[in-house]
Amino acid sequence: MAITSLDPGPGVAAMQSFGGHAEAYSSNQTVIDKVLPEMLHLIDPHWYQFPPMNPLWHGLLGFTIACLAFISVTGNGMVVYIFTTTKSLKTPSNLLVVNLAFSDFLMMAMMGPPMVINCYNETWVFGPTACQFYACFGSLFGCVSIWTMTAIAFDRYNVIVKGIAAKPMTINGALLRILGVWLFSLGWTLAPIFGWGRYVPEGNMTACGTDYLSKDWFSRSYILLYAVACYFLPLFLIVYSYWFIVQAVAAHERAMREQAKKMNVASLRSSEQANTSAECKLAKVALMTISLWFMAWTPYLVINFAGIFETAPISPLSTIWGSVFAKANAVYNPIVYGISHPKYRAALYQRFPSLACQPSASEETGSVASAATACTEEKPSA
Repeated sequence: MAITSLDPGPGVAAMQSFGGHAEAYSSNQTVIDKVLPEMLHLIDPHWYQFPPMNPLWHGLLGFTIACLAFISVTGNGMVVYIFTTTKSLKTPSNLLVVNLAFSDFLMMAMMGPPMVINCYNETWVFGPTACQFYACFGSLFGCVSIWTMTAIAFDRYNVIVKGIAAKPMTINGALLRILGVWLFSLGWTLAPIFGWGRYVPEGNMTACGTDYLSKDWFSRSYILLYAVACYFLPLFLIVYSYWFIVQAVAAHERAMREQAKKMNVASLRSSEQANTSAECKLAKVALMTISLWFMAWTPYLVINFAGIFETAPISPLSTIWGSVFAKANAVYNPIVYGISHPKYRAALYQRFPSLACQPSASEETGSVASAATACTEEKPSA
């Protein structure tokens, strides 16, 4: 007698996992079933149509967030420590770098552990008040990061494009910019707590964010204007700054080549000046960091706009990617600075020799610490 195997095979199992739920779940179960009763008033009816997510997704999400939190807290904590204890790095420009690292440090230190716990329980377990503050902190630190990067871009614009005519940024000027960034961001992210929009659980029920499924335009207006204030406006300002930075550097290089041609020499630069100036190096680092920020937060913006304009179906599984990409942003900055910042690497090696990040002697000659010194060392005189 033939025996039929009950094993569905790897193909079926993969399809079940990809769908976000296993066949073991009954058709009358939903992703809402484990939600605490006091949280139900925050749940949009949209989510009641979805079955529970496969526990494997919760496990993977929790493990990923735990890894990102460890890397971010360690990396950004090290950036703050190195920049605040190394004399050569205590400059007005680097106060902005410290603020950026501090914001990323707080994001994962405060948001990583709760999400790991929620992933273990497969739902939000801290109640509605904690949900409000969790979402508020996430928006706050994200907004602080991008506006700090905007301030860094303006500082590079001031130093590189204006050159000698630029007014150097002072310590007090940097502190005022940082205070303004935090107050501006706080104003936008506290608004939902006071009634303009609201913070609700995400579709995976393990994190909280903005309510992009509300149909009234009062709530929609918050997300639209918040997107302008904390995404599109800084994006425009950063593109504007770097457009002129690139033009200034290109014009300078062209003038140097023409001058060298007139003098019948290969280059006007000595071997010590062959490397890009300190400010131009920092501009490259900042541009890389900013690009990574927009790559990280764009998926979350797309999810919000898809909910507002109903342009695409949103499933609990898709909301996972918005959370992961947004929180991964807090990991990029210490890695970027560790690779691209010679003075930071030298100080890091001095305090933690086992990390073996010591730059070469030629790299050590170029500091990216000072914002007051422009690229004028290489600019031809008028």
